[in-house]
Amino acid sequence: MASSSAADNLTADVTEAEEKPHDAHRDNHTHRDVNGGWLRPAVFGAMDGLVSNLALITGVAGSNVASQTIVITGMAGLAAGAFSMAAGEYTSVASQRELVLAELEVEREEIRKNPAEEERELAELYASRGVEPELARQVAEQLSRDPELALEIHVREELGVDPGDLPSPAVAAVSSFGAFAVGAVLPVLPYLLGAEQLWPAVLLALAGLFLCGSLVARVTARSWWYSGLRQFILGGAAAAVTYGLGSLIGTAVS
Repeated sequence: MASSSAADNLTADVTEAEEKPHDAHRDNHTHRDVNGGWLRPAVFGAMDGLVSNLALITGVAGSNVASQTIVITGMAGLAAGAFSMAAGEYTSVASQRELVLAELEVEREEIRKNPAEEERELAELYASRGVEPELARQVAEQLSRDPELALEIHVREELGVDPGDLPSPAVAAVSSFGAFAVGAVLPVLPYLLGAEQLWPAVLLALAGLFLCGSLVARVTARSWWYSGLRQFILGGAAAAVTYGLGSLIGTAVS
């Protein structure tokens, strides 16, 4: 009886605390989306599009081919890379989602077949985190009255995922495709506008890499200049290496 009274008092205290003015702080205390439904494929797509097409164009340009050949190569690289990235992201995210859904069914079946054992696991979980054993048992008992709520808690704790917020394969694929295409078109753009030399394409692509890196820093803990400079250096290094290889191969086959 005393335990029930203590639990009732705790519930009343929580309810009262929730009604206090700290709601304004809670409403303003928001977090950025870290699930990666669109951010990860968009970031990887843009970076990959810039670096891969810049490296492809510089490699071809290093072999002293005509600008028309460079444009064709760049646009082919854009199309092939965008479709490849989209297909890869869709398959990857869909497979991950299907795995989580399969594990959800396993856990749902366990809750249906062994409700007492699953309730005990939940109580032990809360107790291991500092809740008094009796109170942990009461909380687990109350939560387990709703099988779907119990399922959600078990999955979050055991799999580390939110079953109601799984990433979408379509969103990942579209984000990846669009971002790759935007990144990959930058090195080709100067040639499309009539440029005959490589350096405008390299400068525009490197500027794009620095800008992308700086924008990514807005959703990470890194400073904008560090993130931008890192992408600038990595993209420049890739372009330099492929240009050198293109020059060597062009000389060898000429």
